Amino acid sequence: MHWVYYGGRYFTRVVLFLFTRWRVLGRDNISDEGPLLVAANHLNLADPPIMGCSINRQAMFLAKEELFLHRIPRYIVGNYGAFPLRRGGMNRGALRFAEKWFGRGKVLILFPEGRRSMEAQIADAFSGSALIAVRNSVPILPVGIYGTEKITGLTWWLRRPRITVNIGRTFNLPSVNGKVTRGQLAEFTHLIMTRIAELLPEEYRGQYGGEKSQPDDH
Repeated sequence: MHWVYYGGRYFTRVVLFLFTRWRVLGRDNISDEGPLLVAANHLNLADPPIMGCSINRQAMFLAKEELFLHRIPRYIVGNYGAFPLRRGGMNRGALRFAEKWFGRGKVLILFPEGRRSMEAQIADAFSGSALIAVRNSVPILPVGIYGTEKITGLTWWLRRPRITVNIGRTFNLPSVNGKVTRGQLAEFTHLIMTRIAELLPEEYRGQYGGEKSQPDDH
């Protein structure tokens, strides 16, 4: 990995320790090796680097392709461990990248909503995370992150907001015979988001409040 990756992680940890009350719950749920798809909700631009520091394994992200349009952001984001993804769709390049990355036994972090939630509640998600999980038969690690919505304004650091990363248990989506249908992808996406919602306080769950999922754990 590039020096930007390691330097960025170090800088993020320093900021978190000095200016926030950062805690990570459920780290024991992270497998030490093997491919893993991490799916989390999205509240703030700071979520990706915070997630990277919380997982404690070498990980890459799928990030919106708009971040790669200009030279300097492309250099920073790309070398920090991100691969461009077209929001609202799943380009072949992203699918090939995911397959190759999982083939190396690595971790891929996704935010299924594809955008930050301005209301600090889970929003409708795209089906890309479900498609990647089904195509590669990889376990999914659901993560609920909250408190990062308080990182706003020039003086946020004076308040030392409490940021919580709550890591759940891995699970696998049901196997699919033949080509996965849109209906199945919608069902699987709903399952993923429900598992994420279960790791959040009620006020962050949005339309998934009160729902319970019971997939097979592994």
